[in-house]
Amino acid sequence: MAVGGRVGVTGYLVRRSTDVFGRVGDMSVIALEGFRRTWDVRTWFWEYIQQCWFLARVTSLPVLLVSLPLGATVALQVGQLAWQLGASSATGGAVVVGLVREVAPMASALLIAGAGGSAMTSDIGARNIRDELAAMEVMAVNPVHRLVTPRLWAASTVAVLLVPLVIVAGASGGYFFNVVIQGVTPGAYFDGAVSLLVTSDLLVTLFKAWIFGFIAAIMSCYFGMTCQTSPVGVGRAVNQSTVVTFMLVFAVNYVITMIYFLAYPPRPM
Repeated sequence: MAVGGRVGVTGYLVRRSTDVFGRVGDMSVIALEGFRRTWDVRTWFWEYIQQCWFLARVTSLPVLLVSLPLGATVALQVGQLAWQLGASSATGGAVVVGLVREVAPMASALLIAGAGGSAMTSDIGARNIRDELAAMEVMAVNPVHRLVTPRLWAASTVAVLLVPLVIVAGASGGYFFNVVIQGVTPGAYFDGAVSLLVTSDLLVTLFKAWIFGFIAAIMSCYFGMTCQTSPVGVGRAVNQSTVVTFMLVFAVNYVITMIYFLAYPPRPM
């Protein structure tokens, strides 16, 4: 029985590993196929505009509502600690640097995945259960080129455009708590950020946001195109795409941040 149990567990692990690698391969194929006909802008430009408008419409207000209290909370907590250490003027630098380096790309990615990505998955999943994807293939229209390509570029574009919105909103919330409530001078609030930030920080942040938007779009389109052909299957695909996107975004963010800090170590104030 023990031998049979070990064989059963080994077989199960092998099957699960094969399934995971197969899914990764399918995702890679969809991503590469989506990029292959990017040059043919005429076939997807208007869909790209519609998707950009939709994503901007469903994420702009939530990103403001998330960033304002987040920046205020960080400023409040960091400001209390800095006040105990006698370095209240460093609060603004800590808040703005944290917003630029980590919070802005993560917030934009999570909102793209949660608000926009779920809508993408449900839309493509609904097309899948109505056999619209198969009908497009019968009419010699590649559904990846027609549906996935504009969503890839739209999610990446809107994710990058949300970054300044997150930074401005978060810095405004931190400014209110740190300057208005805690009494730090405005010059001291912004001076720390200017002395710590460099141009490469913003460039890496925009690159992160682009990559995260791309990941969110790929996961949404993949799970929508491969969902079970039932309303329950679409619901499960939405849940799976959101969860997988969150895990991948955090993992990729760690890798990019580690490489960046190794290549450009933070400079002291």
